Amino acid sequence: MHISVVDRSWRILIAASSGDCGGLARELPRFGHQVATVDTGRMAMKLFDRADLLLLDPDLPDFDGFAVCRSIRARHALPIIVVTDRTSELDCVLGLRSGADDYLARPFGIRELVARIDSVMRRACPDPAEEEPSVTRCGALRIDDATREVAVGGRPVALTRKEFDLLCLLSRRPGVVVPRQQILREVWDGSWSQHTVDTHVSSLRAKLGSSDWIVAVRGIGFKLMPVSEIAV
Repeated sequence: MHISVVDRSWRILIAASSGDCGGLARELPRFGHQVATVDTGRMAMKLFDRADLLLLDPDLPDFDGFAVCRSIRARHALPIIVVTDRTSELDCVLGLRSGADDYLARPFGIRELVARIDSVMRRACPDPAEEEPSVTRCGALRIDDATREVAVGGRPVALTRKEFDLLCLLSRRPGVVVPRQQILREVWDGSWSQHTVDTHVSSLRAKLGSSDWIVAVRGIGFKLMPVSEIAV
């Protein structure tokens, strides 16, 4: 039987007490995905940043899977799908409230799981060719000029008006230094001090989740760096 391969392949980490999660580790590579398995919550929390998506069974031998989900979600926007034998509405609610992007209870077919993976990953990693003209992407950073919305790795980031204007200016040419005087002129009409720029850069770094996003070039200005993976 021929099985078509999805348009994009992903690195999938399966965390389940059996390590295999019902044969999924054997089936998913047939759809073009790379699969790794762990059988404890401790290993899932150690290795999650090597994957594009986590399939998580909440019944782990060392930690409650929902606690693992919360721990990972507190640090990273990694897409997570709970795959479980638990069919109750309460368990589904607990899984989604712990930060999971989707919840799939057995029995289910492999094609349904692949479709869920595809749907979750489309939301987490949209195809740049399908982005609206108003959207700018820089690594894990997404800036929508039309709606004035910003997200890092899928996590919404609330910015003030001037923070957003500053970020947009830096994102026009990622990796290129924007002089302080240009920043003051274009964002503040040249009416504020250079200390204002430093304050807003510091605030942006904190909200984006790392100082690596905006790099200061001493005596000149600042540049936005296209970080692809960042803990949030």
